[in-house]
Amino acid sequence: MRLNDLDERIVHALAEDARRSYSDIGAEVGLSAPAVKRRVDRLLASGAITGFTVRVDPAALGWETEGFVEIYCRHNTSPDDIRRGLERYPEVAAASTVTGEADAVVQLYASDMRHFERVLERIAGEPFVERTKSVLVLSPLLRRYTSGSPT
Repeated sequence: MRLNDLDERIVHALAEDARRSYSDIGAEVGLSAPAVKRRVDRLLASGAITGFTVRVDPAALGWETEGFVEIYCRHNTSPDDIRRGLERYPEVAAASTVTGEADAVVQLYASDMRHFERVLERIAGEPFVERTKSVLVLSPLLRRYTSGSPT
């Protein structure tokens, strides 16, 4: 489903703060609270909005170390094989197949360097992994939770 301008503005408002009231969002986009609710319900039903959540600073949960791991897979490894292999690691925050030499890139969090190293070793030992290459995050510079800006 492609969002129209009004729906995009509503989604942007919810992405900034999902706890905002329909009335507050309606005042911003020029609709009544019931009209905003109907649109949000339709966006949920269509799958354009996949859910509501809270964003937590990983450090508040004890995850002080962040890194990205490039995964180079053995021949004939499917994206489903990669996903199944990685989904059991609670340290993996995100994983995507990518273009370029690597087959996938994984974002992971760990409590410290030793924990990061142990997780990296376990991932490198997965049957589908040929090799890995990792980098550690020193300072996150920019994190966006929405795509695009409201018009």
